[in-house]
Amino acid sequence: MATSLPKILLVDDEPQIRRFLHLGLRPHGYDCVEAGTATDALRVFTKERPDVVILDLGLPDRDGFTVIQQIRSAGLTPIVVLSARSDIEGKVRALELGADDYLTKPFDMSELLARLKAALRHGLQTIGEAPVFHTGRLTVDLVKRQVYLGDAEVRLTPKEYSLLRFLVGNAGKVVTHQQLLKEVWGPAHLEDLQYLRVLMRQLRHKLEPQGSPNILVTEPSIGYRLLQLQ
Repeated sequence: MATSLPKILLVDDEPQIRRFLHLGLRPHGYDCVEAGTATDALRVFTKERPDVVILDLGLPDRDGFTVIQQIRSAGLTPIVVLSARSDIEGKVRALELGADDYLTKPFDMSELLARLKAALRHGLQTIGEAPVFHTGRLTVDLVKRQVYLGDAEVRLTPKEYSLLRFLVGNAGKVVTHQQLLKEVWGPAHLEDLQYLRVLMRQLRHKLEPQGSPNILVTEPSIGYRLLQLQ
């Protein structure tokens, strides 16, 4: 029977984890399909065309990085990595290969649900990005290159706007330091992390005045995330 529920592909070699995820996600309006290996994951992905993939990296036949690469080569389906691996190198590699987010086991179901919603919103934005972006009190007119907090226009330098523009295009998603450095300064500056920190501090000063909610979140040792608030 056809379903209009968002479809999630659960990829994990532990049946009990897949069952736990299935039971936790279904009441929140998600339809789930499952795979226990990388080979099955790619087969099910091709057949079912899910709206989002939850992926463990530790699969018995191939590692999850291969799955990320294969899914990314096929399109822009959001990928949320859910893995016992907690090393920064693994997180950065997964994100730079194209994963939208990364959670470490053990995890909180409410946080996973929030990350899923953000990944789905990002997927829709990527397909057809709206000319005007909103999050909380922040509005970014991507056509006119104008930025507002409430009704007040915020003046940004060209580099500040480039940084914000890339974060807007990936709203809700973790963006690594190297991705931001490459986008704003170019591939010759991938080690110039201090440039990025200074620019982010300037951007926060302008977009997060005292008393305003934080929308620019630091992911320690990895990068940054622009939150999507109501």
